[in-house]
Amino acid sequence: MLQLLFHGMNQGISSFIGVLAAYGLTCILLHCCGNLLPRDGGRDFAVDGKLSQGKPRGAGFVFILIFAVTVFVFLPLDRERSIYVILTVAAMLTGFLDDCSKAPWGEYKKGILDLIISVMVAVTYINFNGSTLSIACLDMQIVIPKIVFGILVTLLVWVSINVTNCADGVDGLSATLTSVTLMSFYFTAEATRLGEDYRYMTLLMVACLLGYLWYNATPSRMMMGDAGSRAMGLFIAIIALQSGHVLLYIPFAIVLVLDGGLGLVKVALLRFLKIRILKNTRTPLHDHVRKNLGWSNTQTVFKFAIVQIVVAFAAAWLIRG
Repeated sequence: MLQLLFHGMNQGISSFIGVLAAYGLTCILLHCCGNLLPRDGGRDFAVDGKLSQGKPRGAGFVFILIFAVTVFVFLPLDRERSIYVILTVAAMLTGFLDDCSKAPWGEYKKGILDLIISVMVAVTYINFNGSTLSIACLDMQIVIPKIVFGILVTLLVWVSINVTNCADGVDGLSATLTSVTLMSFYFTAEATRLGEDYRYMTLLMVACLLGYLWYNATPSRMMMGDAGSRAMGLFIAIIALQSGHVLLYIPFAIVLVLDGGLGLVKVALLRFLKIRILKNTRTPLHDHVRKNLGWSNTQTVFKFAIVQIVVAFAAAWLIRG
């Protein structure tokens, strides 16, 4: 009924209401229901990790559900989009169940669940879009065998989920960087093939993130938990794929990749190959700059966001040229 009502309106008015609804509902529900979320137990090895102890955790459960509802209400139903939204909610639920668990889930269990969701995204994308890779700055398209392309897409989605999750450790950082990354794809849509519906989905997600940031700016009142970070990473990968220029994921999310990804590489090399790298660098990098360089949480968020914005500006100019 709501969908019919809003679809009968002028499209601009309906879209305007949708963005305000995503932001407003996130603010209201987090304010009213935040205390019902599970409580954080603190993190022993993170810088200032104990300061988060006792705060509501898992706010991603709220804002990802609001994102899903607003997509279905304010956009016409579409099979491919619907699958992506369902998978985003699935990524959120796997994270939320971990947030609620008294004993944290093991790395392998979470990794396998992420892999299953990543494979489903890859299959869905190839089924609806084929296996063509576009290189924006070279104005080149390469058709890749579907199996190979599927493996690459699966890897991209899995990496995006996990680097975004690992970058979530400072009040406001992960959601701010995700917003910058998504808006980078939004504002370069004319130079890519990101469709209008996916651009609007991007606005709805960012509106939800801004509603969450109202409560997560330093000093935070609540945290998104794995419920938010994993779903955000998945959605970034989906938007990168839908842009038709998936390699733009690298410059548009470079700070997330470096902040969260270096730790993954460091641990993997040590665990499986017994190779030690970055011995004097704490990972994630947000812990290094706070512990070793003395940055405050606010400085970390602002400076990381500034670097990401500058790189995104440079990449946007490159593809438009």
